Amino acid sequence: MIALSLAEIAAVVGGQTHDIPDPSVQVTGPVVRDSREMVPGSLFAAFVGERVDGHDFAPQVVEAGAVAVLASRPVGVPAIVVEDVQSALGALARHVVARLGATLVALTGSAGKTSTKDLIAQVLSTKAPTVFTPGSFNNEIGLPLTALTATEETRFLVLEMGARGIGHIRYLTGLTPPRIGVVLNVGSAHIGEFGGREQIAQAKGEIIEGLPEDGAAILNADDPLVRAMAPRTKAKVVLFGESAEADVRAENVRLTDTGQPSFRLHTPSGAADVTMRLYGEHHVSNALAAAAVAHELGMSAEEIATALSGAGSLSRWRMEVTERPDGVTIVNDAYNANPESMRAALRALVAMGKGRRTWAVLGKMAELGDEALAEHDAVGRLAVRLNVSKLVAVGGIEASWLQLGAYNEGSWGEESVHVSDAQAAIDLLRSELRPGDVVLVKASRSVGLEGVAAALLETGAEGEVAAR
Repeated sequence: MIALSLAEIAAVVGGQTHDIPDPSVQVTGPVVRDSREMVPGSLFAAFVGERVDGHDFAPQVVEAGAVAVLASRPVGVPAIVVEDVQSALGALARHVVARLGATLVALTGSAGKTSTKDLIAQVLSTKAPTVFTPGSFNNEIGLPLTALTATEETRFLVLEMGARGIGHIRYLTGLTPPRIGVVLNVGSAHIGEFGGREQIAQAKGEIIEGLPEDGAAILNADDPLVRAMAPRTKAKVVLFGESAEADVRAENVRLTDTGQPSFRLHTPSGAADVTMRLYGEHHVSNALAAAAVAHELGMSAEEIATALSGAGSLSRWRMEVTERPDGVTIVNDAYNANPESMRAALRALVAMGKGRRTWAVLGKMAELGDEALAEHDAVGRLAVRLNVSKLVAVGGIEASWLQLGAYNEGSWGEESVHVSDAQAAIDLLRSELRPGDVVLVKASRSVGLEGVAAALLETGAEGEVAAR
């Protein structure tokens, strides 16, 4: 964070100082909410959680080097006491961002937010110092914490914004007002909470409503609900996609033999070829969004293409591809799942597994509301249509719907199976996998299927030791 004195911070957040001998002492480190992340010079934000109260760690974090605690009550050590820590954190982020002078890029969408944010950050970092959201740290707490990691050297701040309802993104853009806003897509993620795709579109479009006239709204030309958002902004509208009408578009899209997308990138200033390190054709759209942002910030087509071709995955459990010593390939995409990302992952699996046996180890897609049965059934059917060798549906009722969809599409006998839990899936795969197989593991985060991928990789490591 930019250096600020405790007195300055107290004034910004409207707090009272307690047990602070010298208010001129500066916070020079990051603002953190996890005591394990404490470093000298930090400010510790004490949140009260369901199981843990951050205030209880106040003496510990100060002993570890925290300058003070941002708290909702006195804690016996240097503290700035406020009525609401979350609101104070947002106010501090708003103040710091206003002082930075960096260009803020904010993005949202139903699927692909984190992967696209990582691509944008990697492309822009080739041009100037860039700070970006770690993982999917995209809510009312994670976003200001990310913004507060920026320093005087930061030129680009790339922020992912998530939403659970109408008004959430409007709140986040009020904390960190972007000059460039990106909407990737409107899908079915959280449809049970929103009530429908139109409501999702209403919420996602909030990200472009406050853009300045000299800003840019980067919109997906291939998604009608996103394209229809254009009248909601006074900023310049830039379309990306495979549509001929897109300002930034891809032509000659294909997948390499290993399932990595290759295409000809066209921008208003030129064209260049891209071959990505990421897996799956769905990353083409993500790359085009990143290219549109980079073009608006002055990068040439050649510079963008080079950066996209060198970009990798920065966030865990998102199409992480690992080949075991015995030739089995594990694709760990277990961080989260919705119908759109499930379909994309299945297509990527099939592309990667040409000529090999493919396994789709899938679990529940959460927060689909009344659409849950139909969407799980559809994913099971798609696995059959794509000729996935075997579907392993893991878990309770939603997994049974996955398996039922596959069965009704014509998958009988050994082509699809429903198992009760992750351990049952591990046992099945350990007994049946053979060299050359490709295994996709994917479900909503709450299912915890990353443990399946980890266990299979441990099995591969054990096999390597045994072979030696």
